[in-house]
Amino acid sequence: MKIGLIGFGKTGKSVASVLLENKNFCLEWVLRQSTVLEHRSVPEFFGVPSDEPGLIYSSSKTTIKELLDKHPVDIIIDFSSSLGIHTYGEAAAQRGIKIISAISHYKDKELKFLKELAIKTTVFWSPNITLGVNYLLFAAKFLKKIAPWVDIEVNEEHFKLKEGTSGTAIKIAEALDVEKESINSVRAGGIVGKHEVIFGFPYQTVRLIHESISREAFGTGVIFVAENIENKGIGLYNFEDILAPYFQLDK
Repeated sequence: MKIGLIGFGKTGKSVASVLLENKNFCLEWVLRQSTVLEHRSVPEFFGVPSDEPGLIYSSSKTTIKELLDKHPVDIIIDFSSSLGIHTYGEAAAQRGIKIISAISHYKDKELKFLKELAIKTTVFWSPNITLGVNYLLFAAKFLKKIAPWVDIEVNEEHFKLKEGTSGTAIKIAEALDVEKESINSVRAGGIVGKHEVIFGFPYQTVRLIHESISREAFGTGVIFVAENIENKGIGLYNFEDILAPYFQLDK
């Protein structure tokens, strides 16, 4: 599958490096706002041999329509900003290009736009695209459904400079009907990111823990999603849609 990547910040770079390592995908191009690195290739940037073009373009010099006409792709992966969807969404949908958005927060306007695009093409959106976090969330909701009366605590730990409560922790709390104000937060050097859900049963506890080690986890998450939406039809999908079939146990 041919991939176009929107955004080349710290996370975008990590995702690009993972894509380069996977032979089932070809990184055709990267589109970013900055003109830094323009017309260089991603393999060159990382100093690795590769047959993939992975050319870097600036949105201030090249429009998305020009880029898609010259270098068509099967999927666009978005790691840019909440407004990025407006720069490529319509052009991608008109061409039937699948969209994978990994933007943490969208306002109502952008969410409405995503739904409009999903009438024309396959759209996937997840605020946190790591497979581990979404498995934790799905499993936690599954357990809550079995025992709705269980006591639940949500803990999150991150690096010292991270401000505010983790958006992922808030999403977990909302899914489990836990008050956001009761989320326990820890900030300390050396921690990348950790989320924990504690289920308190009489005489026993169950703990679900996800710990981030590096940003490459976003890349492996993207690959998992891309593989699982390859044959999906037009519509708006989330992680629960593609994880649910894996939870159907064979009789």
